[in-house]
Amino acid sequence: MLIGDAELRTLLDGCTTVAIVGAKDNPGSPVDAVGRYLIGRGFTVYPVHPVRKAVWGLPARASLAELDTPVDIVNLFRASASCPEHARETLALPSPPRMFWMQSGIFSLEARTILAGTPITVVEDLCLMVEHRRLFPSM
Repeated sequence: MLIGDAELRTLLDGCTTVAIVGAKDNPGSPVDAVGRYLIGRGFTVYPVHPVRKAVWGLPARASLAELDTPVDIVNLFRASASCPEHARETLALPSPPRMFWMQSGIFSLEARTILAGTPITVVEDLCLMVEHRRLFPSM
C-alpha cells in the first residue's frame, strides 16, 4: 500500500517515541544517522539489539518484548527476511505502535500480511529520517 504525504504527515504528527530494531552507533552507518537525527529532533529512542548493551548512550533492549513503555513507531533496520518475526513481536506488545516502519530497501509481504487488519500502519522502503525531515522541515 502506498502512503501519500498527507497521510504520512498525519501519522507522524505527534509521534514522540521510536524503537529502533537493529540499532548500532557505528559512525557513518544509516542506522546511526537516523538514530542521531531522531534524538536531535526530540524523539525518545529505544535501541533494540540482541547483543549491544547500549547505543547512543541509551540502554539497549535485546528484543521488542523488553520494552517497558509504549512506542509510536517500530523502526526496522533488519533484513527483509527478519521482518515477519518482528511483526509478530510487535503484535505481542501490550500497546500497538502507530507504525511498523521498514527502512529504505526493506520490504516484507509476510510482515505486511501479519499486521493486516490491525491499527498498525505498515511503511516499507522509506527512510524515517528523510521522510520526517521532508514533511516537517521547520522542526
